Amino acid sequence: MLGHLGINVPDLSVAKRYYDALMPLVGFEPFVSADDEFAFRPADGKPGTYVFFYPATQPGGYSSERTGLQHLAFMVRRRSVVHSVYDHVMRVDGVVIHPPQDFPQYPGHYYATFWHDPFGIKLEAVCHHDRD
Repeated sequence: MLGHLGINVPDLSVAKRYYDALMPLVGFEPFVSADDEFAFRPADGKPGTYVFFYPATQPGGYSSERTGLQHLAFMVRRRSVVHSVYDHVMRVDGVVIHPPQDFPQYPGHYYATFWHDPFGIKLEAVCHHDRD
């Protein structure tokens, strides 16, 4: 299991506002909040990977096509949560890559939505169950 992921962003305050609203929807709670970083951990003491955000110190945009992080997927327990995340992304004028749908090309049950955060980082909310 991964202990934590660190993601550099070009504007930490914009990222904080965005992820403060998103992360509770995908099962995370605030962990650290400082001038030079913020982080989330799995909510309610559940095990899992912590996610840290830091200010980028070098210019350049993110691309899922270059070496590095391709995308970040959040596993959720219900398909309705995938829809709640999608609704949230639409409310904040997010860029949706795929609306909620089954992805039969992936093994098992795979119901997901994909979108870009304000910096173009590709994100996913996925449910591996065929129930709500």
